[in-house]
Amino acid sequence: MSGVTLSNVVKSYGETQVIHGVDLLVEPGEFCVFVGPSGCGKSTLLRMIAGLEETTGGAIRIGTRDVTRLDPAQRGVAMVFQTYALYPHMSVAENMGFGLKMTGHPKAEIREKVGRAADILKLGPYLDRKPKALSGGQRQRVAIGRAIVRGPEVFLFDEPLSNLDAELRVEMRVELARLHREIGATMIYVTHDQVEAMTLADKIVVLRGGRVEQVGAPLDLYRDPDNLFVAGFIGSPAMNLLPARAVEGGVQVPALGNATVACDVPGHVPDLIAGFRPQDMRIVPGETHQVEMTEALGGVSFIHAVAQGQPKLVVETRGIHVERPGADVSVQADTDALYLFDAKTGQRLR
Repeated sequence: MSGVTLSNVVKSYGETQVIHGVDLLVEPGEFCVFVGPSGCGKSTLLRMIAGLEETTGGAIRIGTRDVTRLDPAQRGVAMVFQTYALYPHMSVAENMGFGLKMTGHPKAEIREKVGRAADILKLGPYLDRKPKALSGGQRQRVAIGRAIVRGPEVFLFDEPLSNLDAELRVEMRVELARLHREIGATMIYVTHDQVEAMTLADKIVVLRGGRVEQVGAPLDLYRDPDNLFVAGFIGSPAMNLLPARAVEGGVQVPALGNATVACDVPGHVPDLIAGFRPQDMRIVPGETHQVEMTEALGGVSFIHAVAQGQPKLVVETRGIHVERPGADVSVQADTDALYLFDAKTGQRLR
């Protein structure tokens, strides 16, 4: 297995630069997830690693090899796409072994590798079926099996679960996590779904506008975001980000009824943003806010409340707790769970 190193990687289309000097190390055997909103450059970066997009500047290494100018077939990678791209007239076994057949591998070797991949992916009973006789999850497993059979140094996944329904997405996330544990290969995975990123990744790379905002383990990014973008993107529901102003002894938050949160505030920062996770807030009796809606999910509920002229708040409550729309309430926050940001730069104040 090999790691992947990006050194000052740049991608431009004509005069338009879309990837801006990305530096990144993916360790051998690591499951690394690129996450970010649509248009942030995550798929472009993945395709550059695969060799499907030309690298304008910088260097890409897989293991000790500089692959920046190599053809995709010479890089030792296998890519699984959003669409399954299976041959409808071929069986599962033929689809999985097609790449090896085209490169002249012996039939016995192809059968052995297809059989081994089918065992890993629990596809043994389906090897003689055509793709039309498979479910969406089974088709995606065949596409992954085709990649496994090639024995690549690095697996690349470009939003492979986005075409599946919600139940299958959960099932396939479990399958991918198990697959990574079993084969121990280096995997780079692109998604816009931060829940997928949090549940699958050893390392998350948060991208915005072709730049890396922060890199780290999932819970490290959740607990210790570097800036407003990461704080608002990682976590579901998102962190409540509320305008605040410095006062003696702390910060005053208008959206919390002008409550003052005790903390140390740098004197040179005039405009502040206070951040609170939904689980660090609570509904209390009062009339400072009005309930817009409640997402009652059974074991947990998310209450959306708003004060006039202030940003909407999302409050997480445990158990069966339903506040009717239009109800008057107040919202309090756990002051020990405050995240503070510079409103001008977006950077975290620690």
